[in-house]
Amino acid sequence: MTAQSQIVGTRWLTQSGVRPTRQRVALASLLVGDGLDRHVTAESLFADVCKEGESVSLATVYNTLRAFCDAGLMQEITVDGSKSYFDTNIADHPHFYWEDDRILTDAPADQLNIVALPDAPEGAEISKVDVVIRLRRK
Repeated sequence: MTAQSQIVGTRWLTQSGVRPTRQRVALASLLVGDGLDRHVTAESLFADVCKEGESVSLATVYNTLRAFCDAGLMQEITVDGSKSYFDTNIADHPHFYWEDDRILTDAPADQLNIVALPDAPEGAEISKVDVVIRLRRK
């Protein structure tokens, strides 16, 4: 983890009002330190932070990812009702889920055309639409 990635990670946290603890900065640096968007699971981020020599528990990674989502820094995408991926790109956009590799990637938003949505039931409103397109190799 470079000093520059730590600066970027710290700035990402403080701009959203998240207190930059040592563990949060380590995780944020891995997530946004190089300026690229990431799709991670708690387990994959835990493995990456361990490779960096940081002492962080898997429970802390889960809790930190939830805190980042609550602060609006990331969005959670659930696949199969149980597997969660966390995306640093918070803009509305579709995803490809590669079933063979179990990875999530961005899909081209400009090629998605949703013509209509069903009416929400009485007393409810649509808050968000997640589009996950499942793929498998031929």
